Amino acid sequence: MKQCNSCGKQMIEASRFCDECGTQLPEEDVSTSAPVQEHISSPNFQPVNVTSVGIPPIVEEQANGAAEPSGEHKADPSVHAILLIERGNAASTEFPLTADESNIGRWDADNGIFPDVDLDAYDPDSKVSRKHARIVRRNGAYFIEDLGSTNGTFVNRGRRLLPGTPQVLSEGDEIIVGKTFLRFQINN
Repeated sequence: MKQCNSCGKQMIEASRFCDECGTQLPEEDVSTSAPVQEHISSPNFQPVNVTSVGIPPIVEEQANGAAEPSGEHKADPSVHAILLIERGNAASTEFPLTADESNIGRWDADNGIFPDVDLDAYDPDSKVSRKHARIVRRNGAYFIEDLGSTNGTFVNRGRRLLPGTPQVLSEGDEIIVGKTFLRFQINN
């Protein structure tokens, strides 16, 4: 486990940023690190060096660091961009964007809220607002704006977006809504 130097929260070894405060965690060279060994009182226990097991990453990355979409949306001309969940049990879940304006939030039938990117099933702590953010495509350029969400919208771990103030989105940008980490990809 890694520990954040700023807030002290424990993170899994693969974490690059703190889930609690967003601070970048120190990189460790896995080729020189010693394997993690825990005391287990079984006579047949043999420690395994996790770096030699060869477990593949959850999401393949391109040279520019952007996650590679599955490819099923590349053939659909109506899909102009994709949001990809990056962490947790739903990592690699894709949300195709087909409209020029796509709302991000949580489904709420009682109040008539049906977002284009419905994160209700992927947000167990309810950190995503029902009407959280909106991605807009205009003249080939992409923008994101916060819709007055409770827990904020962040792009590339920068400052919290001011509600109603669009910010330019680029290929591979990381978007954080509540505690959900998304990757923005343009579908060329």
